Amino acid sequence: MVSKNMIEYDSTSPVKSDMNNCVESGIPGFDKFISDDENGIGGIPENTSTLIYGPPKTGKSVFCYQFMYHGLSKNEPCLYLTTDYGIKQLQQRMMDFEWYLQGYMQDQMVYIIDALSSLSGTKMTDTSIYKPSSVQNPTDIMVKLGVGTIFVYRKSPKFRSIFDSLKILLAFNPDMLVVRILKAYIKRIKEAGGTAIIAHTEGTADIEIEEVIKKTADNVLRLDGELIKIERMPGIRKNEAQYQITDGGLIVL
Repeated sequence: MVSKNMIEYDSTSPVKSDMNNCVESGIPGFDKFISDDENGIGGIPENTSTLIYGPPKTGKSVFCYQFMYHGLSKNEPCLYLTTDYGIKQLQQRMMDFEWYLQGYMQDQMVYIIDALSSLSGTKMTDTSIYKPSSVQNPTDIMVKLGVGTIFVYRKSPKFRSIFDSLKILLAFNPDMLVVRILKAYIKRIKEAGGTAIIAHTEGTADIEIEEVIKKTADNVLRLDGELIKIERMPGIRKNEAQYQITDGGLIVL
């Protein structure tokens, strides 16, 4: 387990002193939606894992981008494992919403493991905050995940992590191997004190595996293109609300 006795984080990095129990999502209306607080003050429970799943093209990746970008704007570093899009696509898709990642990369506030670009044969340069890998090499992904976790923890013991998504990994690897990768990912992030978001496209695995995936995460949210549903979040009742994908990202109505 990662602790301050094992790893010294960078004391020059800005760290919030009021370490509350929730992490602001940055998605308008969402934190109030998942809160039982009468004042509507809430957010994703800190140091938990949240599965965002649903059919294709329903805003799962946009949720991930928005969650990461909001954290970066609050000086919370992020470890981003991308298996559905390469780094250039990731940056372009975020720019479509006017979320610019390059500056945060230059400031080393985001650590990216790109497990897709190599499939196209593109030669990517390994840097201190960008690590090319392959969906066909889960062992390498996990090794780089370990290094990345230490990197962001040293920036701040309060960090965010994104796993976007399980779809391509399931296409190239046995289902149960992907489940083991997911469990190891969640364990590593939570041991270091981070808050994790995992995206999954519904229907890309057998029903039994889909149920295992849902049971692996602490919190489960489903997006269907019109409604966002709380299927499981300890201490929060099941609920649903309408949402939209706008030019500024997701909003919960």
